[in-house]
Amino acid sequence: MDNLRGIIFMLLAMAGFAVEDTLLKILARDLPISELLILLGLGGFLLFSAVVIIRRDPFFSPQMRNKPFAIRFVADIFAPLFFLPALAWIPLATVTSILQATPILVTMGAALILKEAVGWRRWSAILVGFTGVLIVVRPGMDGFQPASILAIIGVVFLAFRDLSSRLIPPALSSYTVTAYAFFASLLAGLIALPFFDPLIWPDPAHWALMGCACVIGGLAYFCIVLATRIGDVSVIAPFRYSRLLFALAIAVTVLNEQPDWQTLAGAVIIIGSGLYTFWRENLRRAPQTA
Repeated sequence: MDNLRGIIFMLLAMAGFAVEDTLLKILARDLPISELLILLGLGGFLLFSAVVIIRRDPFFSPQMRNKPFAIRFVADIFAPLFFLPALAWIPLATVTSILQATPILVTMGAALILKEAVGWRRWSAILVGFTGVLIVVRPGMDGFQPASILAIIGVVFLAFRDLSSRLIPPALSSYTVTAYAFFASLLAGLIALPFFDPLIWPDPAHWALMGCACVIGGLAYFCIVLATRIGDVSVIAPFRYSRLLFALAIAVTVLNEQPDWQTLAGAVIIIGSGLYTFWRENLRRAPQTA
């Protein structure tokens, strides 16, 4: 396995997702959230549908007729439905910090739902990670932003998406699954229509930014696919947390945000607990691999 190239592709993917989040946050200043979901979903669906056609992967497969695929599709509808408003209404650094709790929730879900063995050390790391989330969100304290609850709900659906992905048949094309994920985002926008301002026709600048968001997001996903196929997952997966570093840099330099110490401290705790959880999982799997 070429781990160095895998790490580079993972870093490129995380940088791409951070840029995509920034573009969507800028667009949300002028366009309704529902419209962003529709445009992003439509653009991504067309992009990955073209990839599926070029690769001659099937759009419909008997392997889709199972509960994991249905759960993932529903999660792909509701995750952006909650996450994008949070991205629009609270600082980028805050929402990205909360996003880093996804692997911790996946570990907890694997124990509670998939009945995987999780020892007291990883349970302790999960509790520490939730403490970090509370530090970032600060419920009941000055600086608490109600929209951060939307980000947490969105992360819960992302965790369900990742858990269900573990059970989807490996033979099912990742590009087909991703095309359906963007189609789910389009449906999320339609669901959100009654709750936001009426649709407006975007200006040329809006079209340009949205096109960039779709292309950069698609390339970022493609980089993740490359990273996981050419590198060892145990080596490259921790570099997913670099997304927060890229988001912090963009938040300060582009969006003129000034993350406070609570956000930074909470983010460090979340990432630390996530890395520890991942390390313990590798130790558990090492004897089985051997």
